[in-house]
Amino acid sequence: MISFENRFPLIMGIINLTPDSFSDGGQFESIDSGVDYALRLVDSGADIIDIGGESTRPGSDFVDLNTEIERVIPFIRKIRQINPNIKISLDTTKFEVALRALELGINYINDISGLRFEPSLAELSAKYEVPLILMHSRDNPKKMQQSPHYDNLWDELITELNTSINKAKSIGANKLIIDPGIGFGKRYEDNLNILQNIDKLYHFNLPILLGLSRKSFLGTIINETDPQKRDFATAIVHSLLLKFNIDIIRVHNVDLTIQLKKVFEIFN
Repeated sequence: MISFENRFPLIMGIINLTPDSFSDGGQFESIDSGVDYALRLVDSGADIIDIGGESTRPGSDFVDLNTEIERVIPFIRKIRQINPNIKISLDTTKFEVALRALELGINYINDISGLRFEPSLAELSAKYEVPLILMHSRDNPKKMQQSPHYDNLWDELITELNTSINKAKSIGANKLIIDPGIGFGKRYEDNLNILQNIDKLYHFNLPILLGLSRKSFLGTIINETDPQKRDFATAIVHSLLLKFNIDIIRVHNVDLTIQLKKVFEIFN
């Protein structure tokens, strides 16, 4: 439940175990290199690591089940062997991938489809009593940025998130987190509208996760096509949003976010 207190959001560090993610695809040549990076993120101050084996960048294709399993399950197993206490979120839309990861002790399921692809993910959230992150999106990553349109952004966003929430609750999942889905089936102006009015999500009285790190709308603002050069802009937007009650921020650059956190804590 929402508690309005002056505190910094939890920091979720992104680890993409994919060859084609928009910002850091192909970064890890082996499981060991990915695990080493994850441990560095935790040592730097990440509260949660979010791992994914399927790119969800605009225009990306679906990854088959076995490929995704081969990318993420050995990684999770090794992390758990080294440190059973690291908070792990799995970014997946597939029931079988989530099931195998939960058997290894992950702590969150992060579903970018908001249960549109596999509603049974909610069954796993209920059974294993782990939070389920429901993100708002439309269509699928392959098509989501092909002329997205809203007649009334907030009416539609709230209605569609309500659909995901009610579906999850009807299946028995009650540990829910919502994500407005910055960059997922949204135009430039839609992303700005959401961020400028993020407090409208208080309507749900649920924890809020925000994933804006290195997104293309930032590139438009600062005229930067290289996602890895958008970290400073990411941190600035996060700093401006600290007046709102956001529970988790999902970021690529954990070190820079920790600097922001240290400054915030000195002045609050």
